[in-house]
Amino acid sequence: MTTRKESVNLAHALAQFNEFWAQKKLADLNDYEVKVAKLKGEFVWHAHEDTDELFLVISGRLVIQLRDGDVVLEPGELFVVPRGVEHCPVADEETAVLLVEPAGVRNTGDAGGPLTRAPETLG
Repeated sequence: MTTRKESVNLAHALAQFNEFWAQKKLADLNDYEVKVAKLKGEFVWHAHEDTDELFLVISGRLVIQLRDGDVVLEPGELFVVPRGVEHCPVADEETAVLLVEPAGVRNTGDAGGPLTRAPETLG
C-alpha cells in the first residue's frame, strides 16, 4: 500500500498477479479504497445498495451490462455505476481495471456467492 512518499505504478501492480476477478488494493483515499483487478469472462449480476462504483479501464475492453442496456468501455474510459443499479461486468478478453469504492464494499454486492472476496493489499 502506498504512503504519501510513494507513487504507484499500475503496470507493476498488475504484473504481480494473474488471478481474474480478484481485487488488489493499492491505496486508501479517505474512506475509499483504490484497487486494480484483472477481469475475464462474466461476473455475477449484482447491485451495491449503498454506494456508487467506479470502473476505469486500463487495458482490454469491458462491457458493463445494465438491465436497460450495455455500457462499453475501452482503455482510458470510465463509468460510474450508480448505487442500487443492478449490473454485470463482462470481459471477453483479459481486461485490467482500476476501481474506486468505499472500504469494505463486497465485490459481489447483494448477490454473494463463490466469487465474493475481500481485496488483498499489494505490497
